[in-house]
Amino acid sequence: MTIRVLLADDQTLVREAFALLVETAPDMEVVGQAATGRQAAELARTERADLVVMDIRMPDLDGIEATRLIAADDDLAGVKVLVLTTYDTDEYIVDALRAGASGFLVKDTRPAELLDAIRTVAAGEALLSPGPTARLIERFLRSPSTPVTAGPECLSDREREVLALVARGLNNAEIAEALGLSPLTAKTHVSRTMGKLGVRDRAQLVIVAYESGLVAPGRA
Repeated sequence: MTIRVLLADDQTLVREAFALLVETAPDMEVVGQAATGRQAAELARTERADLVVMDIRMPDLDGIEATRLIAADDDLAGVKVLVLTTYDTDEYIVDALRAGASGFLVKDTRPAELLDAIRTVAAGEALLSPGPTARLIERFLRSPSTPVTAGPECLSDREREVLALVARGLNNAEIAEALGLSPLTAKTHVSRTMGKLGVRDRAQLVIVAYESGLVAPGRA
């Protein structure tokens, strides 16, 4: 199955470089390029992209608002958004995740890592692994200015365990091993948890886990 990729960045050279790289992968194709967030939202629909590699800082409409438009459109429910960030200076990443992004990517990442990131997010996994990415999320989600939502009281004890492990960056197989479950049962728990909380993917589960206090700073 070929992953249909849309590239959104206001810098032409960056877009072209990413396009050349993506086209080298036998399981991907570039179906469009956008210089603004509004163009990205429009092309996501017209070109039927599977995934948008989305810059945050763009004219007309920034990447966060473009992500929000895509996530709110029922016709684009299957479109994933992988956000680009400068990492050390970009403080918008949590807003992007709340808007519906499935993960984020550092702009100076290595070529192979970009392709792996696209495959990961296109497959429905959140690109939120333990380490620096988790610490960045902790920093902004647990800041005093960040509103905290109500806890996930609707979940069973097992589902709360699963939610905490998702927030630590574990995939279904790792969750199954940690809880002594089969991979299929772990996947079922993750899906049921997403359904109860009304979220669209694992990245949103991470947001809920941190905002509710189920996962505290230093524990992810």
